[in-house]
Amino acid sequence: MAYRRLVSKLTKENLWMYILAMLTERPMYGYEVANELRSRFQIDVATITVYVVLYRMSAEGLVRRLTDRGNKLGLRKVFYQVTERGLEAFKDGLRFIEETLRTLAKT
Repeated sequence: MAYRRLVSKLTKENLWMYILAMLTERPMYGYEVANELRSRFQIDVATITVYVVLYRMSAEGLVRRLTDRGNKLGLRKVFYQVTERGLEAFKDGLRFIEETLRTLAKT
């Protein structure tokens, strides 16, 4: 039970870290982010949850929305790209996790 809570806290409740890790590689659209979370990190997450997190990240300035209408049907596709603020938040998050691991490993 305690282990499952830990896994949930470090994955589903911190999706922003995983999303920023992926977006440092290249811009992605929301559905693609959801699929990558499932396949790459084995995080079983609803697609709507990913869009909610991306919306909040956009509001916080961690990601920016890019619109592309370059497809044959002229449909709008929204991509997300990490911002400088997002990169800093990601680096801060990684430092915190690394410090926590070092502290726990000393016990």
